[in-house]
Amino acid sequence: MRRFALASLAALAGAPAMAADVSHPTVVELFQSQGCSSCPPANASLIEFVKRPDVLALNFSVDYWDRLGWKDTFDSPAYTARQYAYARSLGDSGVYTPEIIVNGRAAGVGDTVAEMEALARKTDRGAGGPSLRFEGGEVVVGAGRAPGSGAEVWVALYDPGIAEVPVARGENAGRTLAHTHIVHGLTKLGLWTGGEARFPLPANAEGWSRAVLVQGVGVGPILSAAKG
Repeated sequence: MRRFALASLAALAGAPAMAADVSHPTVVELFQSQGCSSCPPANASLIEFVKRPDVLALNFSVDYWDRLGWKDTFDSPAYTARQYAYARSLGDSGVYTPEIIVNGRAAGVGDTVAEMEALARKTDRGAGGPSLRFEGGEVVVGAGRAPGSGAEVWVALYDPGIAEVPVARGENAGRTLAHTHIVHGLTKLGLWTGGEARFPLPANAEGWSRAVLVQGVGVGPILSAAKG
């Protein structure tokens, strides 16, 4: 399952490059599966795109391709639910793989670096949003202007390295697939309503990298993001 990239991407690709803003990273969420034959190019593109210091990538393995005979080694129903929540938030009729969501604001296929770059420019959120910092076992969301219904605070645990997985069955049988920034845990910490707030972080015995996202209720636009 996949769809063509937005028609406007060709024009966006010709726009001037943005200066890297490491303190306000572009969030790229890739939804893919080891059981999907269209997904390897998106994984390869993400491996290249995350070389930019201003990119925060999260790679979610969905579970609906497991029915083809290969259970994705990293999948979770929670990641599938997040993708469907994005479809509702963005007004899309359904989900597909591969799919990227950039800054919680626009979707695409994500099988080329050029498309990722174009969507990053299109959805640039600038320097707005509350500050984020890690203190001990907590994340602190600074004071700022919150949406009327507040904003959700999420934390994802992920592996920033390259994972290579040999696939024995399904559409990619016989291939070894490379992934990066695979998510190994996703937790909603609570609601931010505009004042400075502290949220305890979940246990992380494996020592995965952490990403915190502040975004509109119902998996809406991302207001702030940080790695820690």
